[in-house]
Amino acid sequence: MPEEVPGELAQAVYDTLSYSDVFDFPLKAREIYRYLSGKAATPEDLDRVLSSDPRFVRDGEYFALPGRGEIMRLREKREQRSQELLPYAFAYGRMIGALPFVRMVALTGSLAVHNLAGDEDFDYMLVTQAGHLWTARAFVLLLGRVTRLVGHTLCPNVVVAENHLEWSQHDLYSARELCQMIPIVGMGVYQSLMKANAWVRDLLPNAYREAILAPAQQKSGQILHRLFEFPFQGRLGKRFERWEMNRKIERFSRQAGFGEETIFNASICQGNFDHHRKWTRQELEKRGVRLNKEESGRERRPETRRA
Repeated sequence: MPEEVPGELAQAVYDTLSYSDVFDFPLKAREIYRYLSGKAATPEDLDRVLSSDPRFVRDGEYFALPGRGEIMRLREKREQRSQELLPYAFAYGRMIGALPFVRMVALTGSLAVHNLAGDEDFDYMLVTQAGHLWTARAFVLLLGRVTRLVGHTLCPNVVVAENHLEWSQHDLYSARELCQMIPIVGMGVYQSLMKANAWVRDLLPNAYREAILAPAQQKSGQILHRLFEFPFQGRLGKRFERWEMNRKIERFSRQAGFGEETIFNASICQGNFDHHRKWTRQELEKRGVRLNKEESGRERRPETRRA
């Protein structure tokens, strides 16, 4: 093994911990291995770096950057709250998966990584049948009106059509979002999503390999699912799809934060009005980590042996 590799691996660990530090989230060794930025390594190599580099502070099973010991206890509180809400998130995800034109449902956001800070929003990424994205989203919002009666908000933050699976932004933020999501319904579509975003393996080789090996399963209840979709398959359904898309985009265009990190068209509905990518980039740059691999000057593919 080249002499520079251990130093590169230590830097990759630092970048990985820095990313999670932005969200006040210390990591376990297994999580560092999974989300190791820009390198593939064996667990044994990783253990040697974690035990020898003074930049990495350990408290029990958690690792963090120096001076960030307080987030160890914070994670325990957030993880406990997340575990309480995960059964609801999975149940709602299965309900969403039974709605017309929904082909995949995955839990995203802070709840997916067990880092819920206090609110009870359930963030999801959806893949829908092409030509019916806004109709599917309308059904999800209708379900959300019911869940709000018990204090739970459903947020379909990213919705894409099944013929538009590759993400336009090829950066660490997008790679982490893809690899952190928890698929609930439509494992076959989830695998297609990950294969369409093979660029992720250059940024998160370990996480991408684990995701692409997830077992594919067929979605159950397809006959009943298609029966509910039948009334919207004809001319009337197309008119409703156009009407729903146009009125929603017109409303979104008046909302603060529109344009910079939002995408709305027939194949994508991505409503990042709060500019999370920009904020994450700024926080990473404060820690000496850049969001894009091209900016960091580390264009190489993983060099260490795979586990």
